[in-house]
Amino acid sequence: MQNLIKEKKPNKKSKFYHNFIELIAVGGITGIAAGTIVTFFNILVHEGEHISRNAYAYVRANPAFIPLLILALIMGAFLIGVAVNVSSVIRGCGIPQAEGGTRGVIRFKWWRDLTLMFAASLVSIFMGLSIGAEGPSVLIGACAGDGVSAISRRNQMVRKYQITGGACTGLAVASNAPLTGMAFAFEEAYKRLTPEVFICSVSSVVFGMLTKNLIYHLLGMTIANAFSTYTFFDLPLSAYGFVVLAGIACGLLGVGFYKLAMLMRRAFKKINVKNEKISHALRVLIAVLAGGLVSFLAVSVMGGGHDLIESLGSGTAENAEALFGFGLAGTLAVVLVLKFVITTVNVGSGIPCGIFIPLIAIGACLGALLNRLWQVWGLDPMYCDLMIMICMSAFFTTVVKAPITSIVMICEFTGSFAHLLPVIIAVALAYIIGELFRTEGIYEELLEQYERETGIHERAVREVFTITIAKGSIADNRQVRDVLWPKGARVKELVRGDETILPDGDTILRMGDELTIVCKTDNPVKTKDELEHILA
Repeated sequence: MQNLIKEKKPNKKSKFYHNFIELIAVGGITGIAAGTIVTFFNILVHEGEHISRNAYAYVRANPAFIPLLILALIMGAFLIGVAVNVSSVIRGCGIPQAEGGTRGVIRFKWWRDLTLMFAASLVSIFMGLSIGAEGPSVLIGACAGDGVSAISRRNQMVRKYQITGGACTGLAVASNAPLTGMAFAFEEAYKRLTPEVFICSVSSVVFGMLTKNLIYHLLGMTIANAFSTYTFFDLPLSAYGFVVLAGIACGLLGVGFYKLAMLMRRAFKKINVKNEKISHALRVLIAVLAGGLVSFLAVSVMGGGHDLIESLGSGTAENAEALFGFGLAGTLAVVLVLKFVITTVNVGSGIPCGIFIPLIAIGACLGALLNRLWQVWGLDPMYCDLMIMICMSAFFTTVVKAPITSIVMICEFTGSFAHLLPVIIAVALAYIIGELFRTEGIYEELLEQYERETGIHERAVREVFTITIAKGSIADNRQVRDVLWPKGARVKELVRGDETILPDGDTILRMGDELTIVCKTDNPVKTKDELEHILA
């Protein structure tokens, strides 16, 4: 009896430690590491956008320097081409690869991938391309989480939690929106909420945001509020018809963006020579030259789009109109088309870029254009700023298929939950339109394409694991659906005493149950390690 009591106590302590104390600790350390790196990355991005704007303005004023600009773009394309050939993980917008890392599908070489994404994205920003910092920040944060896990020698399951925490912190720090970063983990990374994911993500984001605030304080810098030029008023019921029309318009444009982005992917794949590395370099060169041309033609298209969105607020609309020398509606139409097309080019080419903020900027441009029409139809101008925010969330939802993240993001941007109902209506309509046209979430589709291109699917083999659930393990006393299994894992059979059960999502797992798990994986050893952490 004494031996039995001694065995129970460690189990209880182990369960408490591993599920809570350890996750809070590793989440906090991950947040500090990711928060530090991403904060400095975004400070450099801000400086890079400022420098590139001045450089393009100087070249426009002095056309004799155009050949020098082209030379600089070619040199930058060469550097980026080298980077993407060294690390396939940094191709694209970063978020799909980060999602793959959180699910254990993609395994990082964290130091290499972090450094190259950091450097390649900065080169793109300094060249004045139309890319954002949020996507790269997510991947940088994910790699930082993987690095902390590797250094501290955590098991595969905790490593996935740390990668998730780092990715959430990257998004939260870059967008200054901690709730949006947390929502990313639940809706995009895992498509579900478990206590372990929640604890590690929240602790990472909290410590990451505290780290950012500390760094800004030490550097004497101020963290600006998101989109401070906007003023919001509660929308009356009489204006909800405009919300419905905006949701439909954003949904249709979002479907168009998705279709064009996938078309660009197929078009760039046709740029294929015998040497695959040269093919990648040519795709990057075309995207860089196209981006440079667009930035030269319209300064508002440069960068991610923060300044563009700010310029559309009611406090600066007149400045934006005076800047371009012709009507605001015409300017917005041109900027919308250019931002729309060049962002799809970036997606198609595989250049390291972020499309998170560019997508929001496209939605903002559409909202500002629609406001011109809504005012003719009787909308009070005082509600125009809120309508822009509504269009941002609706367009983003159609393309990314992340309605909860979109809603939370807009609540953080507006600083209020009072506008929740019109945002939900527009987001729901936009999401339904995307479903009617059978579009996938763009990040999910890009991840799927990455897996095919890099041979992850081909390398995967079918493995069968038989493991007994230990007392106090993560799976003990949980339903099958509430356990965060490795990707592709399926509990095929459960043996409980003399009884054999064919489990479903509602089946409650108990200590002593012997599970037969079928999984298609390209790394059986790590998958078994992950399963043992969940069950043993």
